[in-house]
Amino acid sequence: MKIPTNLKHKPVIVSENYGNVDGHYAYNTDAQGLSLGLAQWNDRGKVDISAKVWRHTGGKWSRQSEELPLHRVLDLAILVCRTNQYFRDAYRFEKLYDPENPTLDRVGLQGDAMTVAVCTDNERIDEDIQLFSQALTEDGELIGERLSTLARILREMGY
Repeated sequence: MKIPTNLKHKPVIVSENYGNVDGHYAYNTDAQGLSLGLAQWNDRGKVDISAKVWRHTGGKWSRQSEELPLHRVLDLAILVCRTNQYFRDAYRFEKLYDPENPTLDRVGLQGDAMTVAVCTDNERIDEDIQLFSQALTEDGELIGERLSTLARILREMGY
C-alpha cells in the first residue's frame, strides 16, 4: 500500500509492504507501512528524522499512526534486547524477579543511564510478569529472527 507523501511526516525511506511481515498480524494488520523521514514536528530551520508506523483502517489512513524520533526507536530496541536477555535467566527467581531489587540494568546513554526495571507499581505485576514471560517465550522465534537480522546488519555496519 502506497504511503502518503502529502501529510506532515515526509517519508524518505519506506517499507510499503509491512503488512505482510507484521509478526503474528502479517496479512491481517492495520500497520501497512513503515517509513523514515522528516518529522511532522519540525520547526523552521530545525530538521529531525522520525520513524513512522502507518496504520490504515481499510478505508483511510488512521490518526493512530505512530511517529517516533529515531533515538527513541533505538532506545526501544535496547529495551527489548535487555528484557529478552533478562528473561533467559528469570526462572531463577520465584516471581521471575527480585522484589527487593527490581532494577534489571542501567544502560549508559548520553552521560547518564536508562534504567531497565520490573514495574513494581503495577498492582498485578506477579500475574502480569508470568503472562509476559509466557508471551515472550511463545514469540521467541519471531523476536529471535528479527534480533539475528539486526545483529547481522549491525556487524555489517562495523558495530
